[in-house]
Amino acid sequence: MARSPLTVGKFRYPFFVWWIVWAIFHAALIVNLGFSIKIGILDSLVSNLQLLAACWMISNVLRYYLPQKDLYWYILFLSLCFSALTLPGIRLFMGTFLNDEEQVGYFAFLAKSYWIRIGIAFLLIGCMIIICVLWYTLEEEHDNQQRKADAERLAKEAELFKLRQQLQPHFLFNSLNSISALVGSQPQQARKMIQQLSDFLRGTLKKEEQEWVKWEEELQSLELYLEIEKVRFGYRLTTVVEKEDACGEMKLPPMLLQPIVENAIKFGLYDTTDAVTIRISASTIENFLVITVKNPFDPETSYPKQGTGFGLSSVKRRLYLLFARNDLLETNTENHQFTTTVKIPQKT
Repeated sequence: MARSPLTVGKFRYPFFVWWIVWAIFHAALIVNLGFSIKIGILDSLVSNLQLLAACWMISNVLRYYLPQKDLYWYILFLSLCFSALTLPGIRLFMGTFLNDEEQVGYFAFLAKSYWIRIGIAFLLIGCMIIICVLWYTLEEEHDNQQRKADAERLAKEAELFKLRQQLQPHFLFNSLNSISALVGSQPQQARKMIQQLSDFLRGTLKKEEQEWVKWEEELQSLELYLEIEKVRFGYRLTTVVEKEDACGEMKLPPMLLQPIVENAIKFGLYDTTDAVTIRISASTIENFLVITVKNPFDPETSYPKQGTGFGLSSVKRRLYLLFARNDLLETNTENHQFTTTVKIPQKT
């Protein structure tokens, strides 16, 4: 429910200061017309306290019921009703505090100023109604925007979670298939791979709730993954990691590099029996952590140009959800080298 403008300090205090100034001016005007200070103060108090009560009531009425565009006549009607009610109230209260002699002159003046008072009351109450309508409309719009932002955030988090969950089985099934193949012929290697897989998954679970991790932490997870892959491919897989010292404290979303490296291994090793070197480099450019992954490929048997596969497409989608940018992941081929470059903006 929207807050009343009279409950907000930055609006309430100027409003009451303005009202007090207006009340003093009102009393001074009555005294200047030849009435006593007593009558001037009472007239100002009674009139303005009624208007203040009317404004407070209007503020609360509009808080619970804000008319639609085709019902704005309701605002005009409300202003007229409250304005018309102020005069009987003034007559009733002033008759209580004034003696008979004072009442004669004052009530004559009250009758002559009837329409002027209604006009002033109508303007003041109308201004308050307009302020309240604008206030509550903006509050409602703000609430709608907040709900929309919360819904988009929840949808984004759900999609990111789904992407992470899709990556885990994808890698897990490949590892389990390799373990199954090693159990009969190389049981020691199979046990080693099971232990490495356990360590890798344990570290992944710890990072599940983290939005950002340091480059060094991500590199440790990546090295665990590469150790598992080296058990699978043996001497055929070699990795080289190059990094600048400044990269150590820079951050990136957790588990972002694994699908990129997995994609490099897929295109680099699946269609050849030769030894392959995967090069991973990290550098800083302005306010970006730039990571490059290079792998050789055979253009006659590999088709990196025709599609990036689930791994890279999921990384690109994840980067878009986090940064609302489509230019943070790039791929290119040159001299039988497939290069994937990812740029991670650093939080300031």
